[in-house]
Amino acid sequence: MARGIAIGTGLTTGTICKAASLQEARTCPDQSVLVCPDTGPDWLPVLERANAVVTAHGNRTCHTAIVCRELGIPAVVGAGNAIFRLNDGAPVTVSCAGGIEGLIYDGIADLQVTEINPDCIPATRTQIMLNLAIPAAVSRWQGLPADGIGLARMEFLIINLIGVHPMALLYPGRVTDKAECRQLAKLTRGWKDAGAFFTETLARGIAELAASQYPKPVTIRTSDFKSNEHVKLLGGRDFEPREANPMLGWRGASRYYRAGFREAFALECEAIRIARDDIGMDNLRIMIPFCRTPEEADKVLEELSAHGLTRGHHGLAVYMTAEVPANIELADEFSKRFDGFSIGTNDLTQLTFGVDRDSECLSELFNDHHEAIKRMIARLIETAHRHGLEVGLCGQAPSDHPEFAAFLVNCGIDFLSVSPDSFLGVKEQVAQAESTGATT
Repeated sequence: MARGIAIGTGLTTGTICKAASLQEARTCPDQSVLVCPDTGPDWLPVLERANAVVTAHGNRTCHTAIVCRELGIPAVVGAGNAIFRLNDGAPVTVSCAGGIEGLIYDGIADLQVTEINPDCIPATRTQIMLNLAIPAAVSRWQGLPADGIGLARMEFLIINLIGVHPMALLYPGRVTDKAECRQLAKLTRGWKDAGAFFTETLARGIAELAASQYPKPVTIRTSDFKSNEHVKLLGGRDFEPREANPMLGWRGASRYYRAGFREAFALECEAIRIARDDIGMDNLRIMIPFCRTPEEADKVLEELSAHGLTRGHHGLAVYMTAEVPANIELADEFSKRFDGFSIGTNDLTQLTFGVDRDSECLSELFNDHHEAIKRMIARLIETAHRHGLEVGLCGQAPSDHPEFAAFLVNCGIDFLSVSPDSFLGVKEQVAQAESTGATT
């Protein structure tokens, strides 16, 4: 009946519930197949109740894709006008089990479920970790023999647990929308101050993720909101610049030491400190995203230290995301400042080829396992290992392309962090690559 980009490898059935807005989606019955134009950060409670999701827009790195992978929900995104052929209330089968294309079939299929004994999952030298940042999804994946969490996105925690721009909490008087002011007052009622609401709520979410894997490492990546994403948070419009190209704008590390966001970053730091020091989750380590230069790295490390997060103190490790080509070219310099690297293939690919990763019309040019990307990855691993640092990769490429997983193993990658739904497949691919030692 329709087709699009498959997210996950699942297969499920259900009755279609079409929704043109979040307000309509909230009325969908539990275990429906949600069909909508797209989803956003405030759709999480709806997605948690769905059997599957089908959207007109989106790609493999969109919000819907990331959330559905963590929740273990099959999703078909980028289905376009085909969603208009899907009738409300119709019984359908949604399949993401056939490769990169997701399909929606008329009617309810008979499904076979195979249970896997965790003891039969092959052991690997390469650590296989999880991308996980939704505390509500933790229990679903508790049985996976993962080596920890390699990527917990701070922005997902902020979106799902708080939903407010941190500067709006610190300066509510600057929020111009009266309805938003009332929402802010309601959210923070009963707290000693709005900052405490942010840090303590966030700290509990971080600690819940860390506890699910303790004592294995859990890497919390500090926030990497773009300005066009930050404005969607409550009160955000009054604190964000209007940028022509937010993807290349004020994001990641550049926010942490600049006026206009420095105080907000201090709240993030305090939340991590509470989770580590007060709650006792000393398996937490930090990852800094989109750090453009070594000089910027020094400024960020100073900010961390000023807020009780000194690299090396009480075993605190600080990693950086290698996603800007300069990170590869200057890997020797960055190696003096961090404890390891985690390669972010999405941004590295778009910056290497000059292709907007969110552009649907350029999607065929977005190749995160291209020879150019592979050469950069191999060079980074060689440089980091020379300095005694480990290198990992967070992204979907190893799960989508077995030959790429083999390439990474042969380069000596130390860990891979993947969405929970692809964990078993990647584990098997890596085990095979390690056993054969075949080069790609």
